[in-house]
Amino acid sequence: MKFNPLTPEETRIIEHKGTEAPFTGEYDTFFEAGTYTCRRCGAELYRSEDKFSSGCGWPSFDDEIPGAVKRIPDEDGMRTEIQCANCSAHLGHVFNGERLTEKNTRHCVNSLSMRFVPRS
Repeated sequence: MKFNPLTPEETRIIEHKGTEAPFTGEYDTFFEAGTYTCRRCGAELYRSEDKFSSGCGWPSFDDEIPGAVKRIPDEDGMRTEIQCANCSAHLGHVFNGERLTEKNTRHCVNSLSMRFVPRS
């Protein structure tokens, strides 16, 4: 599988399961219409219609494109990591039961794990 080139910071997050500092990512308060894709492989992950403002400091989505994201128990034993189903790039974590939206799910995603493709 061919991957897009990554900066050292993107590599730290995507390949080594790092985290951006809160409120610093380019997509945290970004709400244009379009699709968010995996920065490493380009697979479609999220639609802008599923993005919401959670106030947590990272982009938040309450749903993913079907089949785009896989969930893996985190090494800390408490959280659930989310990865690109196509290339296993680290995206962030998913949380359930917070009652922030009707779907009661929050995908907390690093901006550097994604690219935004505007709707044409």
